[in-house]
Amino acid sequence: MYDNGHRHIEHEIMIEAPAAGVYELLAEVENWPRMFPPSVHVECLERSRGSERIQIWATANGDAKTWISRRDLEADALRIEFRQEAPTAPIAAMGGTWIVEPRGDESSRVRLLHDYRALDDDLEALDWIDKAVDRNSTTELHALKGSAEAASGGSDNFFSFTDSIHVQGCAKDMFDFINDAAAWEQKLPHVARVQLDEDTPGLQVLEMDTHSNDGSVHTTKSIRVTFPHERIVYKQIRVPTLMTLHTGLWKFTEDTDGILASSRHDVMINEENIASVLGPEAGMADARAYVQKALSTNSLATLDHARDYAEKRR
Repeated sequence: MYDNGHRHIEHEIMIEAPAAGVYELLAEVENWPRMFPPSVHVECLERSRGSERIQIWATANGDAKTWISRRDLEADALRIEFRQEAPTAPIAAMGGTWIVEPRGDESSRVRLLHDYRALDDDLEALDWIDKAVDRNSTTELHALKGSAEAASGGSDNFFSFTDSIHVQGCAKDMFDFINDAAAWEQKLPHVARVQLDEDTPGLQVLEMDTHSNDGSVHTTKSIRVTFPHERIVYKQIRVPTLMTLHTGLWKFTEDTDGILASSRHDVMINEENIASVLGPEAGMADARAYVQKALSTNSLATLDHARDYAEKRR
């Protein structure tokens, strides 16, 4: 529907989980990359009672984008209003509302409203926005349903772990090695192919083929957000068969003795694929152990090569 040049769209879904818990998932934006496939990273820039200013890095129609939004949170009404401060092209204005409606003690109806317009009211741009809003809204609502119902049911397919090493060097050199992933094919034995694109400074699209311990090769694609020379956060948008989610963080913390370099992984196991990948007798514990070993092996190898680079430059 149009109103003074604005498009108004609504999406909704029914969720078998209490409304208060569903609202909390929406309110805690730092966890969105784990829950919503389009969300790569979210940071809170300002926060006061009932409102916040956040920066979001996400995908839209396959493109990596970032923007800043203001949110007004009404916990009693189970309602969150949002508005982009300075939308990126081709969007001229974008905002909306999350509304969680209780349907008994254990069910909820979630409505996601959007209003937006294209730059210069361009019809081709509006069509691009229509598709992005529809795709992301549908994906996010189904992901919210899955997360809320899994939390309510006590699923154990999500886990996190961190690998760390100490480095006698400086954070900038460690950061530079991890940031320059385009050179990994020549520097890291487990990397077979790399393609790195960075159309927006600090927002990277990284696709690569990596070797696993069993000799297989996996193709992954990630969106990376860089914060020189402190950290790089990422989310894989193409994951190996045994995972439905993989987000991570490279972090470099200086201390009196050098640097603590860490690689954190947040993983969700694809339960449906455990048997086909690991055999009919394998269970969730086997899958978690297999994935952690594979990710840790490659992360520690990358950190070791980065340490060699940084310590030689010391």
